Amino acid sequence: MNDTLNLLARRRSAPPPIMKGPAPTRDEVAQMLAIAARVPDHGKLAPWRFIVFEGEARARAGALCAEVFRAQNPQAGEERLAAEQARFSRAPLVVAVVSRAAPHVKIPLWEQEMSAGAVCMNLTVAAVAMGYRTAWLTEWIAYDRDMLDRLGLEAHEKIAGYIHIGRVEGEIEDRARPDVAALTQWF
Repeated sequence: MNDTLNLLARRRSAPPPIMKGPAPTRDEVAQMLAIAARVPDHGKLAPWRFIVFEGEARARAGALCAEVFRAQNPQAGEERLAAEQARFSRAPLVVAVVSRAAPHVKIPLWEQEMSAGAVCMNLTVAAVAMGYRTAWLTEWIAYDRDMLDRLGLEAHEKIAGYIHIGRVEGEIEDRARPDVAALTQWF
């Protein structure tokens, strides 16, 4: 098996709380994003964009999480609010992939949304190829309109994923994978 196939066969998500620094450098992030953008894109629409949370920006985004969560859950305890405050700080770097899918005369929304999903996957693979570990998450912060507004998303934009990137010591236990033969039909 060549290096590329080996990387794809071994890739697995890492829980953000076990991720450590240092975060990727700006040059590494630029390279990851350039690779992430090399996806199928019917009509060359680039129906996605990136929001990068690094350094202190993670704490600022976490403060927004805690604020929105507190407003919607006034009974929430301090421990839960602290967890929301730390949400973007669990990994050294978080990249939000924003789907900008919009009605188009020829390209269906579904194709545009799948392109954003492909961006997420390419980003995870690029980071892993550079020696980092990743987790592609959504969680409530990907669906809450107040949170999305505070992050600067337009009304038609959605979060395709928050890609958490960091380093992990040792190996991560793999999960059970689906039986591909049972999911495959030969026509």
